[in-house]
Amino acid sequence: MSAPAVTIHGLSKRFRVGTRVKYPTLRDSFAHGAAASVNTVKQLLGRAPKADRKSIWALKDIDMQVQEGEVVGIIGKNGAGKSTLLKILSGITDPTSGYADIHGRVGSLLEVGTGFHMELTGRENIYMNGALLGMRRREIQQKFDEIVAFSEVETYLDTPVKRYSSGMYMRLAFAVAAHLEPDILIVDEVLAVGDAAFQKKCLGKMSTIASEGRTVLFVSHNMASVQSLCSRAVMIESGKLIDEGAPREVVSRYIQRICLSEAAPLDEREDRDGDGSVRMTSIKVESLDEDGVIRCSSRLRLTVAYQAENPIRHPHVLAEICDLSNVGLFILDSELSGGLPNELPPTGEISCVTAPINLAPGRCTLSIEINRGSVEADYVNDAIEFDIETEDYFGNGKVPTREWAVSLVHQEWGASPGP
Repeated sequence: MSAPAVTIHGLSKRFRVGTRVKYPTLRDSFAHGAAASVNTVKQLLGRAPKADRKSIWALKDIDMQVQEGEVVGIIGKNGAGKSTLLKILSGITDPTSGYADIHGRVGSLLEVGTGFHMELTGRENIYMNGALLGMRRREIQQKFDEIVAFSEVETYLDTPVKRYSSGMYMRLAFAVAAHLEPDILIVDEVLAVGDAAFQKKCLGKMSTIASEGRTVLFVSHNMASVQSLCSRAVMIESGKLIDEGAPREVVSRYIQRICLSEAAPLDEREDRDGDGSVRMTSIKVESLDEDGVIRCSSRLRLTVAYQAENPIRHPHVLAEICDLSNVGLFILDSELSGGLPNELPPTGEISCVTAPINLAPGRCTLSIEINRGSVEADYVNDAIEFDIETEDYFGNGKVPTREWAVSLVHQEWGASPGP
């Protein structure tokens, strides 16, 4: 068997919090060496200095292998350590401990403009990036036209990139990273900067790269993209690798963790309204799709667990789903739609299953109340958040966004000759 493309062992990275980076002088280097020697002696004497309390571990003891030709999706919440891992693999930062062995040439796209010189033109940056990857000028020229065509910035090719929009910047950066034949392509969530059509184009290119036997490491919050593109997924939480396996299975477990973690313990919420005669103990929103991903066309199930001292007569549950601007998207109302009995036992669960929601992708919040007849028993504002993932809703390769509209409607168009 050939050696893995990437081998990671015991990889850890610690950052100091609240301190500014100071570039060391020669005197600083000598002083640091002397201090290290003193600390070593103290450790031998059992009088080691106290650990720095103003530090956090962005990564802690990561062990992982990536085989040649694998496409690995790295998922996790913001701040989990995903980008730090990619920066170490790209050689941008060094680990505090552990190591990562990379076999092959690495092309990375971690932030908009990574590796570009702001004063150089797009053309000049293409040649500079190729040279940094160890390519000869003739090799770069062979790829040049393909890079320009893919990036769609030909008109501005001889303009300094400092005048590019973020979208133009990203287009050219991805085209360079993907076409200069890296053995390992590392891509962070930077693709979110581009429009939906270009995002799909980039995902297609990464799939092509993988089919050619090259390796791709892909960080994304778009679970549908991870499932469609990747052959394996890994989940990182609080700097630790906690799960890996088939993308569909890992994504499903990740979504379950998100639902559990983002539903703040209701017994800790002090901003609840109502007379307290009924208390909701847990709230969960999940997709009825097989993989558990909430998409534009998914059906949802809302489950509410509750407790009361007495049976609940004439129960009424009302949930409002809003976007992050607090604009109402739809409501779930047991009184309007019916279905609940006239009396519920003191302890139990209430559930509601929706029709396809037909909403553009984005984050949503859910506020919910439970009433006894006309009396408000319990109300929790913004009780839970969930994401609607991107989907090719109309089946034509154009992915809708909330910049278009919130509500999506399937439609049929036609035309007929005039009189």
